[in-house]
Amino acid sequence: MKIYLAPLEGITGYTYRRALYNCFGGFDKYFIPFILPNQKGHLSTREKKDIMPENNEGMYAVPQILTKNAEDFIQTAETLQEYGYNEVNLNLGCPSKTVVTKGRGAGFLDRPDELDKFLDEIFRKCDMKISIKTRLGMDDPEEFEDLLTIYNKYPLEELIVHARVQKDYYKNTPRLETFGEAVERAKSPVCYNGDIVTAEDCTRLQDMFPTLDCIMTGRGTLKNPALAREIRGGAPASKEEIRRFHDMMYNEYCEDLSGDRNILFRMKELWSYLAPMFTNNKKYAKKIKKAEKCVVYENAVRELFGCEQLIGEVENADMEKNTGLL
Repeated sequence: MKIYLAPLEGITGYTYRRALYNCFGGFDKYFIPFILPNQKGHLSTREKKDIMPENNEGMYAVPQILTKNAEDFIQTAETLQEYGYNEVNLNLGCPSKTVVTKGRGAGFLDRPDELDKFLDEIFRKCDMKISIKTRLGMDDPEEFEDLLTIYNKYPLEELIVHARVQKDYYKNTPRLETFGEAVERAKSPVCYNGDIVTAEDCTRLQDMFPTLDCIMTGRGTLKNPALAREIRGGAPASKEEIRRFHDMMYNEYCEDLSGDRNILFRMKELWSYLAPMFTNNKKYAKKIKKAEKCVVYENAVRELFGCEQLIGEVENADMEKNTGLL
């Protein structure tokens, strides 16, 4: 089973990816949150840092591009090629209204004829591997039948399918029946994305689709950085690993970002996912959320790691006690 890290804007930047790679590993590909081409064809400072080879050392990193303009896509892909990349990903899955109303991301799915022409041009003029991350459609999963017909016309490196439509955002149950059409009909390799938050979720998906050999996880990994390792049969995260993971990111943000507010914004977002891993987490999550100075934040985190255990470790200890292993 191949496992990919999903690109989540503002969250899975190079600082997060490096810490995840060094502390837990487990991913075959690390997708870089989307690059938004501008009229001058230049990368922003944030985008440059995100794609720099030294910031992705050891990983198979794949930059993602968000655009509806073929020329912009090709120009950006050529720039990325100069940085040493040989594969790019087209974002046709972002459900954000600010993106969709401009016809980008999942909004492009509402213009299948334009999308077809776009794909024709980029596959003719771009000599890099191109994968697509898509939703099933804008409003109705039945739209996917026509979209898949379009995708099948081109030599995609792979088709990553988030099994929801745009109007679902990240709610509702993934539409697995429609995803099954991709498994059966797609001419390119298929990767599943959507609500993989435990190793058991992956097992159930494999039971439903025995030929599926690739998944992508985003929010599941934010909630459990060791998820990919667990899916592969490895050990759950330990408190010491989570502490090291946290410290790597925090120290790097302190070096790269100016002002407590900017640093804490990133760390609070991280804890909105990590906190539920700990016992008595609401008490400390509240302290972390209220912190306005790094010194206050550091004290709250120190208390959390010093006083609480990971819920999984407590559950495992209870199971061993009940089975007479302790």
